[in-house]
Formats: sequence, C-alpha cells, structure tokens
Amino acid sequence: MRNRLTDQGRLDDSHAVWLPSPAGPGAATGERQVVSGERRLRIIARLADRSGGAVGELRLCEVCRDVTGLAGAGIMLLSGDLPLGSMCATGRLSELIQDLQFTLGEGPCIDAHRLGRPVMEPDLAHPAVRRWPAFSGPAIDAGVRAVFAFPMHVGGVRLGAVDFYADHPGPLTDDQHADALVMAGMAAEAVLSIQSDGSTGVLDTDIERGSNLQHVVHQAAGMVSAQLDVSVAVALLRLRSYAFGQKRLLADVAADVVARLLRFSEDDEDN
Repeated sequence: MRNRLTDQGRLDDSHAVWLPSPAGPGAATGERQVVSGERRLRIIARLADRSGGAVGELRLCEVCRDVTGLAGAGIMLLSGDLPLGSMCATGRLSELIQDLQFTLGEGPCIDAHRLGRPVMEPDLAHPAVRRWPAFSGPAIDAGVRAVFAFPMHVGGVRLGAVDFYADHPGPLTDDQHADALVMAGMAAEAVLSIQSDGSTGVLDTDIERGSNLQHVVHQAAGMVSAQLDVSVAVALLRLRSYAFGQKRLLADVAADVVARLLRFSEDDEDN
C-alpha cells in the first residue's frame, strides 16, 4: 500500500494534501492550494526520529502534539458511529479526553467523525454554542481550555479522528490548522497500512498493541443486548446512561457486567 507507515516510521511522499485557500483580496471563490511538500517532509522527519524513545502509535500521537505545539493529542478509532476506543494518547489529560468521549458518546472526535470535517472549540468554558454538556464540565475541571478534532478518512473510508487540546483558550493558527490536517491524513494512512496486514473484519494486533480499545465494553454491550432483547447499539446507550448516572467510567461498568456483578433488566428502575 502506498503512503504507509513503515517499520522505520516513514511515510512515502507520493501525494499532496489539499486545503481551502483563505478568502481575501484576489482569492477566487472555492480556490484551493496545495500544502507544500516541505510541510509533509518536515512531519515525516519527526515521525522517523526515534530520539524520544517512543515508537508506533504513541510516536504518531506525540508528533501530532509536537508539530502543532499544542498541549496534547490523541487518536480515537470509530466504526460507523460507534467509538472503538483510543488508539493512543500523549498523556493523562489526553487519555481523559478520550475516555470521556468513549463513555459519554459525545465530544469533538465524535462530531468530527460524524460530520466528516474539523470541529473546533477554541474556548471550551465559554463556547459560542454549547455542544457537549456532559463532556465539557469534566474536561474543563481537568484543565482543558480548548479542543480541536480532525477526521481521519481515506476516500470514503472513515476511521475516526485525531483530537488536540490546549491548556489555554484560543483558536488554531493557520500553520497549526494545516499541520493538524496533514497529521490526520497521515494517521489515517498509517491505520489503513497496518490494517492491510491483518485479517478482514479483524482489527490488526499491531493496532491493538498499546491501544485502549475497550473490548470489555463491546463484550458487555453484547451481554446487555441479550439481557434486554435490544440491539447492541441500544445496549451501548443503556451502558453509557448507567455509567453517567452513577458517575463511573464506562469501562468499569462494563467490567461489572462481564463479571456478572451487574445485570440489566427492564424492571430495574436504576437501569
């Protein structure tokens, strides 16, 4: 596969990434400009640099953070409209952002994946439009002040989203926005490249290794689906609702279901 992340952490530079040209004097409507090869090569050089010690998916997340100069970054994989979990995160706050979105089913990655376009919230504490009532409070309490998410897709294949956070409010600069778009494209290429070596319909072990893909949640959703005689999607919503109401992580609630410490029933008002 072309443009793949190799064992040496390199991506081939065989195509350009296109961005809308900013409006202004002399700018034609709908005009597009190509991101320079220098930008892509600069990012490839960072991916290939192992001096920091990180490898694989974690290295991908660290470069997402470093090239944009933001406080942290994470990659969330989604299938359809259902989050599979976090592929990588650069630190505690990035992990929290991923966990909140997975538990609550809302947040910048969810929206970016669903809408197929970047989602920006430069001031999470004072947004122009309040979008994530459950996600925003805990994220703000943890010190997150701005969040930005970029969808990962190759053609019509949607894979998830890359999110970034800042510890102070403010929009992305043009360079940060362009770098984040390139990184989202490279992350999508890397996921497809790794997955191309796996079995059809099975997530490759190279992606699973080091990732937090919350298999226990999907196992629990299957069990709740059988308990309530509902679809797996509805069962996942019930799990999320219960976790939110109990102020617990979705993974912890799911572990109780799998361990048969918690059973869902239509007659149980708490559920």
